[in-house]
Amino acid sequence: MFKPKVPTMPQPTGLITRPTVVEPTAVVQRTPPSPAPLAVPTTAARPTVQLTPGAVVALVGGGTAVVLVVGAVLVSMLLAVAVTGASVAICGLVIRSLITSADQHR
Repeated sequence: MFKPKVPTMPQPTGLITRPTVVEPTAVVQRTPPSPAPLAVPTTAARPTVQLTPGAVVALVGGGTAVVLVVGAVLVSMLLAVAVTGASVAICGLVIRSLITSADQHR
């Protein structure tokens, strides 16, 4: 029971395939071709963005709406935390008052 048993190496089961022999191949180095003459780089024709007055007003209005919505969400979350904290504090005061009044009446 207290003597350690050394595990024996199990024999492989199933199909056994022989290892394949990989023969090295020769590396043939070629001389690089002569460089071609450099072509003059051409600029890609990209469409230019033109902001019309209507587009500028739409962008400013959209940005303002996003700022107002995010601000309202953050303020409401802060208000929820404040109301929760105040209600927990009031509950704590009421429970402390009940405990102290129960001790005085005994």
